[in-house]
Amino acid sequence: MQMSPDPADTFRQEAAELLEQLEATLLDLEGAPENHALVDQAFRALHTIKGSGGMFGFDAVAAFTHRLETAFEAVRSGRRPATPALITLTLSSLDHIRSLIVSPDTAEPSIGAALLAALADLDGPVAAAPLVVEAKADVPPLPLKTTTGGTLSRWTVRFRLAENVMSFGTNPLLLLKELRDLAGDGRRCTVTALTDRVPLLEDLDPFALHVAWEVDLVTAHEQADIEDVFIFVADDAQIEITRHEEEKAIAQTTQPVASVIAALTPAAPPQAARPSPPSAPEGAGSIRVQAERLDSLMDQVGELVIAQARLRQLSLGGDPALLSVVEEVERLVSDLRDTTMSIRMLPIGTLFGRFRRVVRDLSQALGKEVMLTTEGEDTELDKTVIESLNDPLVHLIRNSIDHGLETAEERRAAGKSGAGTVHLSAVHAGAQVLITVSDDGRGMNREAIRAKAEERGLIAPGAEVPDSELLGLVFEAGFSTAAVVSDVSGRGVGMDVVRQTVDALRGSLMVDSPPGRGASVTLRLPLTLAIIDGLLVQVSGGQYVIPLAAVEECVDLTPAEDARWTRRNFLNLRGDLVPFLRMRDLFGVPERPEGFQKVVIVTSGGMRVGLVVDHVIGQYQTVIKSLSRLLDEANQFSGATILGDGSVALILDVAHLIDFAQALEAERKAS
Repeated sequence: MQMSPDPADTFRQEAAELLEQLEATLLDLEGAPENHALVDQAFRALHTIKGSGGMFGFDAVAAFTHRLETAFEAVRSGRRPATPALITLTLSSLDHIRSLIVSPDTAEPSIGAALLAALADLDGPVAAAPLVVEAKADVPPLPLKTTTGGTLSRWTVRFRLAENVMSFGTNPLLLLKELRDLAGDGRRCTVTALTDRVPLLEDLDPFALHVAWEVDLVTAHEQADIEDVFIFVADDAQIEITRHEEEKAIAQTTQPVASVIAALTPAAPPQAARPSPPSAPEGAGSIRVQAERLDSLMDQVGELVIAQARLRQLSLGGDPALLSVVEEVERLVSDLRDTTMSIRMLPIGTLFGRFRRVVRDLSQALGKEVMLTTEGEDTELDKTVIESLNDPLVHLIRNSIDHGLETAEERRAAGKSGAGTVHLSAVHAGAQVLITVSDDGRGMNREAIRAKAEERGLIAPGAEVPDSELLGLVFEAGFSTAAVVSDVSGRGVGMDVVRQTVDALRGSLMVDSPPGRGASVTLRLPLTLAIIDGLLVQVSGGQYVIPLAAVEECVDLTPAEDARWTRRNFLNLRGDLVPFLRMRDLFGVPERPEGFQKVVIVTSGGMRVGLVVDHVIGQYQTVIKSLSRLLDEANQFSGATILGDGSVALILDVAHLIDFAQALEAERKAS
């Protein structure tokens, strides 16, 4: 029997999303401290985390967040400004809340205590709301002893929750308690149960909620505070909130509240009842699905694609009726594959948003003025690719801020604005996506890179090296031009992590840095790591798949042309000389092929290269299977796939294949 999801895990997932949204809101608020909508948004997020934490047993989260919520309530009411210090302290507090949620047993209580102490001392005591007493001309002032100041209004709240609400952990009594707490005094809150829909005993469902409530309360809180009580259940509930009196500036007193209410005359008709939330159109909406289930679904679809290919292979030359069924199955499998892959696609903006905090904290630590700009946030990418990109992009951003961007004084002296810019962009390019991290700093120091490379023996002293190859040396393990090792950079680890991650994703790197005009690093990555379209080719009886995204065209290599270019390995393609690699030579096949060979023109890192193969079989839908760890050194192959006849074909990694060929050529010349 399938177990229901753990409510605590559900809370952790929802809290993680809320904390990300809250972090983005705080960063926006730092630039617009007078924006009341952002203050309300931050307050509601804190209120939600507090309420959910208490509901699911995360008492430490609820207690800690309550103190933050109190601080933002003061901002909300205008008694405290949203200062940069408050924003910084709240951002640090979010990190502590994450630790309380993810690993409550190992979270350090002293950190929370220090944060709360800093919060209490931040702006000193918060000013209390001013007391204003006003009475109608025809009502004599009440000789009452005042205890606290505030404004009172009388409200009627009628609500009917969804019948299945208790099965999701909602306790209606807690909602009634929150309403009573808004009144502050039990004498100001009257609760009436509405039992008109309670069925007869024989028809009663003990797991359903049949009761509604009408609550009459007097409070100084606003309607938004009453609505916050129902924040978790509002979507499926019927809620009416009616205000019976316009605001009166009246002192809260020790006298019975009924006498104060009797002395007031309503000056405005009741507000219209709050309408129920509009129901979603049929078929709309979303559900939360565990990532493991999506991965399992993708694996099963991949196996289905392989089975469909085998079915087509077996049906060739058979019954026409069988062929018709096979074609229909092929169409359905193709649609299912596309739908499943689209489910795994996420906008890269979900990743870009995380780096605002990185840029903010790092710019403050280094004393630089840095702005982060983004472009192409709606570009979609496979979730497994996005999950792998966080660390590489963090390293690239840190490198740009630390090494690339100058200080404000240096920038002004160079005729630039004082604030530097780091730009993140993403754009689709066929079956790939290009992600670029660029800055407008000083650019990459070619002399320092060359000196370090010669010192480490990566290039010969004085050797002529193409610019792209020279700049690409920064991705070598342990390579760093920093004179001083700091907690930000200098050990030559970060850029190596970038290269290793991109290689694992079967992508490529491109570096560009015009002198004095900044630098940019572009990651060219596949849209998905699960199923790709490939070109199936044959070399000496072996079958290989070339990713179709890298293929430009296929041309014939006649025996005459083969003999003509035997020594120089260049192909004259419509006036352009294109270098080509003989796959038989790379794979150690000595005998010559029979008949005409084919040249598959591919692109890698902006370079066109031809791959000479025996036969081009055709396009093939490729389900990628990982290779054994015993084959880690054979990086010219990125994986394998199972063909329709049950045989295995290796998938070529074009970039590493070219590197492998260049290494062989260098060895041949050296010998």
